[in-house]
Amino acid sequence: MDGANIAKPGTRPWTTAIALTFLVFFGCKAEDPILIGFLAGTSGRVADLGISGRDAAQLAIEQCNQSGGVSGRKVRLIVKDDQHDSEVARQATQELISKGVVAIIGPMTSDMALAVTPIANNGKLLLLSPTATTESLSEKNDYFFRVASTTRNFASRGADFLIKSGRMHRVATAYDLNNRSFSEKWVENFTNEFTELGGRIVATVGIDALGNRNFFDFAKELLAAQPDGVVIVANSMDSALLCQQIRKLDAKVEIALSDWGATERLLDLGGKAVEGVIVIQAFDRSNQSPRYQDFRKSFMERYHQEPGFPGVNTYDAVQVLLTALRAQKKGQSLPETILSINQFEGLQSNFCFSRFGDAQRPQTSISIVRDRQFMVLE
Repeated sequence: MDGANIAKPGTRPWTTAIALTFLVFFGCKAEDPILIGFLAGTSGRVADLGISGRDAAQLAIEQCNQSGGVSGRKVRLIVKDDQHDSEVARQATQELISKGVVAIIGPMTSDMALAVTPIANNGKLLLLSPTATTESLSEKNDYFFRVASTTRNFASRGADFLIKSGRMHRVATAYDLNNRSFSEKWVENFTNEFTELGGRIVATVGIDALGNRNFFDFAKELLAAQPDGVVIVANSMDSALLCQQIRKLDAKVEIALSDWGATERLLDLGGKAVEGVIVIQAFDRSNQSPRYQDFRKSFMERYHQEPGFPGVNTYDAVQVLLTALRAQKKGQSLPETILSINQFEGLQSNFCFSRFGDAQRPQTSISIVRDRQFMVLE
């Protein structure tokens, strides 16, 4: 972000964007659609996040258009695949800005959010991420907002549960080297809480699925220190593959996963190897709220699969944006509008934003995999 666009202490950087916002949004003809960007990895190892998010965003926008759009204008989604590659993500963000989108839903991973936030800041464009939880973007006056809690909430909750339930005391941690802004901070937060409660970290192993080592070697390294538990901080595909190799070597060692790995693809790929695995997340698949049940029914009828937490979070993010577009007043930017509303009804829980755009959500939950389902323990 160049010096001209850096906010002074106590000011909002997005206030300089008001004129541009109104040229884009209010200066269009009534028949022109409102363009919303969607940026996520819809191919590769993190595609489960991106595809579920894309589908949920499209569903939300279709429902919006069926009910009259925003102030009588239709909304159109423009999807870009960032391929979980920083340079591709930057280029895609520039393309979305050039197309005149009013905001971008995404990215879905922390490394991609870090890569594109400076571009969004320079372009004075709102980024509203469903699932990027890195603390590196916390407490900043910028254009990055998110509807998910930060890594600290998830990691600390997981450490507290594992110690107090007596499941783990000597732990080996594995973290994904290809999304380090998320995984390293998650492990750091987990380690701080776990050791403070009396636990011990006996090994920490970086996992690079794109490198030369295989998952069996990673599993052997993790188990070499004879831990009573392994905590994996990786995407669902790599988490499933590592669980399979760990189970070949030790059928009884406890395994826990970060929130990132807890998608439906974990169940599909992991099979018996993920039975009994503990996951930390802010999502309850058995939630009975009418809003969630209606959404889940519509999503499954349309796409024939569970939305999972990526779909739920993305639907919430799109609803925040649509609500802000409907409520936006003359002289307000979208970030200012969101903060002025600041109470939103999510599919599973209500939430608000801090003044820096970080979601304030209820406490995270603990689930276990039983019979190829995520069952909430507490």
